[in-house]
Amino acid sequence: MKEISWITYIMLILASYRLTHLVVFDKITEFIRKPFMKKVQLEKEDGEIETKEVPKSLFGYLLKCYWCAGVWSAILLGAAYLLFPNVTFVFILIFSIAGGQSIIETFVGVNIKKVDYYSELKKKE
Repeated sequence: MKEISWITYIMLILASYRLTHLVVFDKITEFIRKPFMKKVQLEKEDGEIETKEVPKSLFGYLLKCYWCAGVWSAILLGAAYLLFPNVTFVFILIFSIAGGQSIIETFVGVNIKKVDYYSELKKKE
């Protein structure tokens, strides 16, 4: 079995994270999820009608479930790296950079919202 360095392991984790997010949440891959989803209308307790998108099949669950897609993403990237390390490393590098960037952006975005929230509270005082 091929030895994986700690930096490559971290890159695989970040790449798997980003690939999973791309499949499950991102608008750009909605065309992949859409054929496996259906819209259902649910009535809330207050009588309001809510439309939700739910999977029509097991494959739909795979594309909509972060935990499910994460396992398959890890299997795909891990196996591809072990079988074709030179080619796969390019994709791992790109996805790991994007994954790290999205994690940083999440923290920055949350903190910017907190600053805005607290500055609005101060204005009201």
